Amino acid sequence: MEFIKFSTIAVLILSYFIGSIPTSVWLGKWFYRVDVRDYGSGNAGTTNIIRVLGPGAGIPVFIIDVMKGFAAVELTYLCNDNFGKHNEIFAIYKVIASFIVVVGHVFPIFAGFKGGKGISTSLGVVLALFPYSALVTTVIFFIILLITHYVSLGSITAAIIFPFINIFIFNSTEWAYLLFSIAISLFVIVTHRKNIKRLLKGEETKFFFKKKRPLAR
Repeated sequence: MEFIKFSTIAVLILSYFIGSIPTSVWLGKWFYRVDVRDYGSGNAGTTNIIRVLGPGAGIPVFIIDVMKGFAAVELTYLCNDNFGKHNEIFAIYKVIASFIVVVGHVFPIFAGFKGGKGISTSLGVVLALFPYSALVTTVIFFIILLITHYVSLGSITAAIIFPFINIFIFNSTEWAYLLFSIAISLFVIVTHRKNIKRLLKGEETKFFFKKKRPLAR
């Protein structure tokens, strides 16, 4: 088919490599001489790097990880002409690129396939595909976080509500995007399965914005 061109495949491959940029790992090693995966929860994500190294390290990581997801979706528009009038297929293509960049973040080739849980990068994807839904879910996340101080609970709640916001509030009708909404919601739940167990047992660690804490394994 006419839209199966080298550039189409190249953008998907590039999306994985963009997702594989282990922001927290590299920042921790370059500027703090610390591998954040050796401390705290062992996760290479925003929450753990804030716990281990403080907001000064965590905020740049969060911004860059969000930009990774956003960039992957925006790159697909370089191939827009390849699809011609095949708008539905182009929508599927954007969804595939979105999943690939998140998978790259969770399983980064540049960090031994040991990455984060994909929340920040997923937010970047959602910002590119569903900006208004992203705003609503972000507000929900912070409300839950401020009330409970559980990042995981905020992420899980926002993920569960996300597809309903798309369908019932913003009336999204493109089936590829609807499936993506449901799939990314399930993906977040799966990557947080250990957190869910700890929440149910009352063993989940609460989150507070503080300055750099002493490193503790």
